[in-house]
Amino acid sequence: MRILITEDEFITRRLLFKLLIPLGRCDLAVDGLKALEAFKEALKSEEKYDLVFLDIIMPRIDGIDVLKNIREMEEQENIPAEKRCKIIMTTGLADRQNVLRAANEGCNAYLIKPIVKKELYKKLQILGILESSKDQVKRL
Repeated sequence: MRILITEDEFITRRLLFKLLIPLGRCDLAVDGLKALEAFKEALKSEEKYDLVFLDIIMPRIDGIDVLKNIREMEEQENIPAEKRCKIIMTTGLADRQNVLRAANEGCNAYLIKPIVKKELYKKLQILGILESSKDQVKRL
């Protein structure tokens, strides 16, 4: 599995990396522009991302605009809906407007900061990325 973690806060970026590295290759981006560059390169190389984490408030390009651009790129590449990457928005903003905006642009899940391991793994189980067996979760 290939994962892109886009987070401008060092501590959250490091935590997500630590929690996700057992699942596969993790690439890091510190802002929205770097995330888009990484995503474009992955599409060109045929090693697409399976899972993308996007912070909503980031420098240069915010997470929702990155989300919108990613979905447009997948559309242009004729990637069927079931083969598109799963995108989880990570943010301290729990307001209804941001949740609806992200959902309308095609995010698959929403994770409120601070990141809690149990909640992260629960979202991954719901998305079918992580098995729901307690043994697998314990190993992580």
